[in-house]
Amino acid sequence: MKVFVTGGSGYIGRATIEALVRRGNEVAALVRSDASERVVTGLGASAVRGGLTDVSVLREAARAADGVLHLGQHAGPDSAEVDRVAAEAMQDGAGPRPYVHTGGVWVYGDTAGIVDEDAPLKPPRLTAWRLDNEKRVLARAATGERPVVVMPGLVYGRSGGLIEMFYAAPGREKGAVPCVGDGSNHWSLVHVEDLAELYVLALAAPAGSVYAGVSDQTPTTLQVSEAVSRAIGRPGAIRHLTIDEATEEMGPVAEAFALDQRLTGARARRELGWKPVRLDALTELSGS
Repeated sequence: MKVFVTGGSGYIGRATIEALVRRGNEVAALVRSDASERVVTGLGASAVRGGLTDVSVLREAARAADGVLHLGQHAGPDSAEVDRVAAEAMQDGAGPRPYVHTGGVWVYGDTAGIVDEDAPLKPPRLTAWRLDNEKRVLARAATGERPVVVMPGLVYGRSGGLIEMFYAAPGREKGAVPCVGDGSNHWSLVHVEDLAELYVLALAAPAGSVYAGVSDQTPTTLQVSEAVSRAIGRPGAIRHLTIDEATEEMGPVAEAFALDQRLTGARARRELGWKPVRLDALTELSGS
């Protein structure tokens, strides 16, 4: 199968290309720079020059593929518009072939206990723009196309992702790891390698499907901060921040980090045969 991937040189994209190639797929990845091209070709993919605003490039690359994985995200105030137009171009190109779009579980806001993909949507400001885009993507299932949305939880592993960026790195710099509030809220986690396997499986999912990419690990944020403090060699060194302090330090993502979320990935396991295997996040995050 020939798969076109956006965001292939990124954190999740690299693991996903590896998973695709491991299963014998031919991968073409969108790149904007020589450095990104070296990354994706080093992983066994071919490079397609362009960005998420190059709609003709996206359309033609999708048309030449048997399936599309949209993992990339434009950074800037026009993220919603760029994502919408890029998705439309790739769906136009893919036609009746699989198109997998990336969302995120933050759109569910605080959850009351453990919930699945049918829970009410209550997104923080940071991700509210996703709702209309994902609705548009999924609506095309009614026209005979094959859209699928994968909604990752908070991704960890391989010393990357948001936990590394907003918790480990500041912890090393300041000597203590941040924790928004008292840390009693929960996060739904997924290892980047398990998430990559889900993306591969999603190429065969029924049209209009939505899957929470979470491996049913829901530690408290204090537990995560404590694990990271051990990894940086400062066990127990935690800086508790109010939401205002966290927003000043981290930006709008602080509101998302303060969510209390427990989601299940049972639907993906049941319908796609997804089998997450990296199930001890706290041990891995602690560097043990």
